Amino acid sequence: MLTLNVLPSTNVTLSKSRPKYPVSPSPFHPNLGSRNQKLRTFSLTKPLIQNGHPFRCSANQDSEISRPRLDFSKILRHPSGFSSRNTTQILEAASGTPEEVSPDGEIEVSKPKVNMKLALIFGLWYFQNIVFNIYNKKVLNIFPYPWLLASFQLFCGSVWMLILWSFKLQPCPKINKSFIIALLGPALFHTIGHISACVSFSKVAVSFTHVIKSAEPVFSVVFSSFLGDTYPLTVWLSILPIVFGCSLAAVTEVSFNLGGLSGAMISNVGFVLRNIFSKRSLQNFKEVDGLNLYGWITIISLIYLFPVAVFVEGSQWVAGYHKALGTIGNPNTFYLWVLISGIFYHLYNQSSYQALDDISPLTFSVGNTMKRVVVIVATVLVFRNPVRPLNALGSAIAIFGTFLYSQATVKKPKKEAVEKKD
Repeated sequence: MLTLNVLPSTNVTLSKSRPKYPVSPSPFHPNLGSRNQKLRTFSLTKPLIQNGHPFRCSANQDSEISRPRLDFSKILRHPSGFSSRNTTQILEAASGTPEEVSPDGEIEVSKPKVNMKLALIFGLWYFQNIVFNIYNKKVLNIFPYPWLLASFQLFCGSVWMLILWSFKLQPCPKINKSFIIALLGPALFHTIGHISACVSFSKVAVSFTHVIKSAEPVFSVVFSSFLGDTYPLTVWLSILPIVFGCSLAAVTEVSFNLGGLSGAMISNVGFVLRNIFSKRSLQNFKEVDGLNLYGWITIISLIYLFPVAVFVEGSQWVAGYHKALGTIGNPNTFYLWVLISGIFYHLYNQSSYQALDDISPLTFSVGNTMKRVVVIVATVLVFRNPVRPLNALGSAIAIFGTFLYSQATVKKPKKEAVEKKD
């Protein structure tokens, strides 16, 4: 699982004046001008080996292949806000899959191989998300202290990233004071979003929290509009079924709790503001890839959250711990549940970055909508939560509205690109 989710990006400098392999100009090289220019572009037909990972490259002589930069246009369309790259190119070169050139000049892999890879990525993403939600709720059922559990999950993510950086499985970014300052805002709102979701999970059914969290696009449109962004009528219409579906689900929810509802709503606000602040404050740090960016946000969020957790519920932890052990009987089972919730919290986010990089935003939005459905169904079956017909109808309407919103927002950039081209 580790090898699928984390593959290091590499920088290679090509500086030989007489390349070993035949020289052929690339028709897609951005620096090609008229025929009178001296073409020094060449392609390597054999895979290079760097740090034990084969990959293909096409470069200009005396130039350095730069690491891919973080695309902030994807932040508002992504549930976690960030993405990482290079996994697709490395796996394609290593497998030796036949390649085809698309009309846009992009290299594509044969369809059967792509379908198999996407199935694997989506399978991991869904599986890890389901495991996290189940064990997170199991722990909270016997140890209802979400502030400590949320802190531990951030701790697991921080340790995970430190291990990747220490063993050079992920290149450690160069940071400075301005980078840390730019992260303070996004990390604060990430902390608010994460702890609020955990509080909601501790008070209501997992399925109900996910239904309310499907209303995140509503907050995104409203807040972005206040900040000057404009949306077409189709986007505004798409959020109407979200509002109606969430309202119907909340009214008919068997396990309804005002604290659980408010926690899910505050989580939506936190994650939307995190995405907006990330887009505005991190534009000057595009050289930092998504996984590293999320790693540093996780570390800063832990620093934010843990002192507050000690203040809010620290005095109850010891008594709650002994009560939990008395309820579950076997201490090792309790430790295992807590550890699984922490590890899989980070893993499912990491898999979502890989999924976003390997597919189009439209496909990702459909997959993310279906993921929420799968999580809701899985948790209802595991915990056997009673579901009323109207509650199920409201949940379906809200999720369908999320799907419509994703279609409307994905089509908007395409339309703008065509207008600019014309």
